[in-house]
Amino acid sequence: MNIKVTDAFILRSARAVVREESDALRLAAAGIGRDLVRAIRLILDTRGKLVVLGVGKSGIIARKIASTLSSTGTPSVYIHPVESLHGDMGMIAREDAVLALSYSGRTEETARLLPLLAREGLKIISITNDPGSKLARSSDIVLRLNIKHEACPYDIVPTSSTAAMLALGDALAITLMRAKGFDRSNFARLHPGGNLGKLLNLQVADLMHKGRKNPVVRSGASLKTALAAMTSTRAGAVSVVDARGRLAGFFTDGDLRRCLERGAADLSSRIDSLMTRKPLCVHPGTMAIEAAKLISSRQVDNLPVVDMKTRRPVGILDEKDLLKEGLI
Repeated sequence: MNIKVTDAFILRSARAVVREESDALRLAAAGIGRDLVRAIRLILDTRGKLVVLGVGKSGIIARKIASTLSSTGTPSVYIHPVESLHGDMGMIAREDAVLALSYSGRTEETARLLPLLAREGLKIISITNDPGSKLARSSDIVLRLNIKHEACPYDIVPTSSTAAMLALGDALAITLMRAKGFDRSNFARLHPGGNLGKLLNLQVADLMHKGRKNPVVRSGASLKTALAAMTSTRAGAVSVVDARGRLAGFFTDGDLRRCLERGAADLSSRIDSLMTRKPLCVHPGTMAIEAAKLISSRQVDNLPVVDMKTRRPVGILDEKDLLKEGLI
């Protein structure tokens, strides 16, 4: 069959798939009820790990669900049902629980394994579209997908079903995460590396310029003195402090340009009349990603870093340092 592949055809097809899968997710959400509550409570009461099973496309989704569960505070492992039937059952302990995935509920390898696990006393949760299937009958709790048809035009390729499986797995993982009080610090501990590690672990104290690289002048100083401090440290701003060393204001390259445009300043001008009073600032313990959001939303290049107790400027944060880390 010859098909004219126009731009309109491509867009129509792609949008139809996304709409079909969106509808499938809405049906899956509508089907969430007491069985999911029971599944959450069963997993919370499990002393061991959660063993996630699946074959084929369901196996791929099972791997992702197990990974998400483990990274959000619910120890989990994916085991291939075929490998389990050939020795890997030794990885499964009696204090574990099982989450089995099969759209049809008739996947032979998974269906054969579940009765063996049940005889060992393991509790079984299944995700399937057929509550009357062999898989479902072997389970203690059944989470039904409620899929009417796949997004594939022939209702064959796993599309809507895998999207719904993944969403239900995420629903389990995030609900368990919240129920266990698994917070940002726990997440950071399990994700120390890569960009995610930066987002969760990097603080302003790790990036700020301090000591001699942090330009500071006293209240009453001249514009010339402030510019000299900025130039010597190659910073685009300077903190102004009062007699007790507390932050009184902040002066930036942008402030200088605006003053020159108005003809409101010369080198002998007092910095107090030119600086921004009560400037936006961050603390050393502020997460770098939060500081990055602040810099982007307020469209500034630098922020003073102030000690929370003393109100003294202990550093300066530059937009360029956040750019280097990929946070902006």
